Amino acid sequence: MISFNRVGKQFGPQILFTDANFQINPGEKVGLVGANGSGKSTIFRLITSEEGYDEGHIEMPKRMTIGYFRQDVGEYSGRTVLEETKAGAGELGALDQELQALETAMADGSGDMDRVIEQYGEVQARYESLGGYELEGNTYAILAGLGFRQDQIDGDIGLLSGGWKMRVALARILLGRPDVLLLDEPTNYLDIESILWLEDFLRAYPGTVVMTCHDRDVMNRVVTRIIEIDGGELRTYNGDYDFYEQAREIDATEREAAYARQQSMLAKEMRFVERFKAQAAKAAQVQSRVKKLEKIEKLTPPRRIVEPEIRFKDPSRSGDDVIKIAKARKSYGEHVVHDDLSLLIRRSERWAIMGANGAGKTTLLKMMAGVIRPDAGSAEQGASVTMGYFSQLQMEQLTPGRTVFEELQAHSPSASIGELMGLAGAFGFPGKDAEKKVDVLSGGEKSRLAIAKIVHDSPNLLVLDEPTNHLDILTKRALVKALRSYSGTIVFVSHDRAFLDAVANRVLELTSEGPHAYPGTYAEYVAASGHAAPGMRQ
Repeated sequence: MISFNRVGKQFGPQILFTDANFQINPGEKVGLVGANGSGKSTIFRLITSEEGYDEGHIEMPKRMTIGYFRQDVGEYSGRTVLEETKAGAGELGALDQELQALETAMADGSGDMDRVIEQYGEVQARYESLGGYELEGNTYAILAGLGFRQDQIDGDIGLLSGGWKMRVALARILLGRPDVLLLDEPTNYLDIESILWLEDFLRAYPGTVVMTCHDRDVMNRVVTRIIEIDGGELRTYNGDYDFYEQAREIDATEREAAYARQQSMLAKEMRFVERFKAQAAKAAQVQSRVKKLEKIEKLTPPRRIVEPEIRFKDPSRSGDDVIKIAKARKSYGEHVVHDDLSLLIRRSERWAIMGANGAGKTTLLKMMAGVIRPDAGSAEQGASVTMGYFSQLQMEQLTPGRTVFEELQAHSPSASIGELMGLAGAFGFPGKDAEKKVDVLSGGEKSRLAIAKIVHDSPNLLVLDEPTNHLDILTKRALVKALRSYSGTIVFVSHDRAFLDAVANRVLELTSEGPHAYPGTYAEYVAASGHAAPGMRQ
C-alpha cells in the first residue's frame, strides 16, 4: 500500500535519512520509533504529501484515504462536540450537514420547495447508501470510548480545555475510518479507561495503522511491526515493542562484532603495508593490498541507545505524617468534586490516585500541593515537608526566551555551571542542546526540563500530575528507576500502567460512591477491585 524506495530527506545540513526502504501493507499495525528529531513526524508528512523528499520515490494508491492525528491541533469553536466530531466523517459528515440545512429550509417553507424536496431526496439516498443513519450512533460510541460525558458531547466545543479538544480531534479521525490512520502520540491526553478502549479499537480496525507512542504497553498490544529511525538509517523488526528491543540488542551486538572483525582485519593489512612499503621485492603485494583496502566498504560502529541516568539526592527527613486531609469539600459552582474526603499520607508511602475523568484527581493533587484550598475541612502538609510539584501548568510556566541552561540557572542560581550542565545532560540536553530556547522545545522536552528542576531541589515529597505524559520510553524508564530508589514520599496521577505498577505501593480510587483506599501495588489493586487492565506489565 505504502512503499518508500531509497527515499532521502534533509533539512539544511541535517540529514534525517538516506536510502529509506520499507513497505506498509494493507491492514498492518506499525509502530514508528526513534529519538526526538530523528524524523518520525517527517515520515508522516511525507506520506500525507505535506512535505517533499529529496531523492527516491514513494508509491501509494491514488484513491487511498488518510487520517492524520498530530499534536498541533488547531482551535475549535462554534459547534457542539457532537457536530464537530461528525464533521470529521468525510463525505458522510458533509452529507449530514447538508441534510440538516435542507430540513431547516423545509421547516421554514421559504424558497423553491420543489427543488429543496428534490435535492433532499438525492442527498438522503446517498447518505443512506453510505450508512449515514449509523453515523450518530458511531459518533456517540467513539466519544464515550474517549471519555466524554453526555453534557460535554452536547456542549460548546469552545469551552473545552486543550486536552479535551485533542480528544475531539482524535474522535474525528477515528470516525472518518480512513484507509490509513497516522497517529502521533494518540494517548498523551487520555486516561487509562480511554487508552484501553483505544487499544481495542485499533486492534480491531480493518485499515492500516502507523503510530508513534511513548506507552510501551499500548505498542505491545497494538503493533505487529516496528520501523526504527536511527542515525539516518531505517530498520524494520517484525513483532511488538518488547520483541523489537530484544531483536535490536541482538542486531547491535552482531554489528559490533562485525565492526570489530573488520577493524582487526584492516589493522593487520595496514601493518603489512607499513612494514613492507619500502621493500621493492614486496611492492606488488603492497599495491595489491592497498587497492583491496580502498575497495572495502568500511563499516561504522552501531549506535547504542543510551538510557539517561536520573538521580535524586537524598532528601531531608520529613515528619511521619506528610499530608493530612480531613473532611475536605471542594466544588466548582454546583458541581461537587470532593465531599467529606479524609486521607492520611505517611512518610515513604507512594500513592497512585485513580479514577475516571472528572473524578477529581487533579483537584486532589492541587489541594495536597496547596495550590487550591478546600471549601470546607482542611488539607495540610506535615512537619519538615519540602515539596516538588509537577503539573501541566508548571510546564507552561517555563520562561520563553531563556535557554534550557538559563532556565535551570534561574531556578538554582547558587549551583555551579558544571552541576547544571550535568543536570541538563542527564535530562536529554547534553552540550549544545542546553542552548536550546524554551520556545522551541517539544512537549517531552518541556516535561524533562520541569522534572529536572524538581530533581535538583531534592524535596522529600513529590506530588506529580501525569509526569510521564510526554516522556519518551527511555526517559520514562530512567525516571522509574530514580523514583524506585527515592526515599521520600510520592503522590501521583498517571495513565501509564507500567509506571503505576513500578512505583505505587498504595492506591486511592476516587469513585462516585466515595474514595476507596487499597494498601498495595497497582497489580494488587487491579486484582482486588476487579478493574481489569489488559496489557498491564507484570
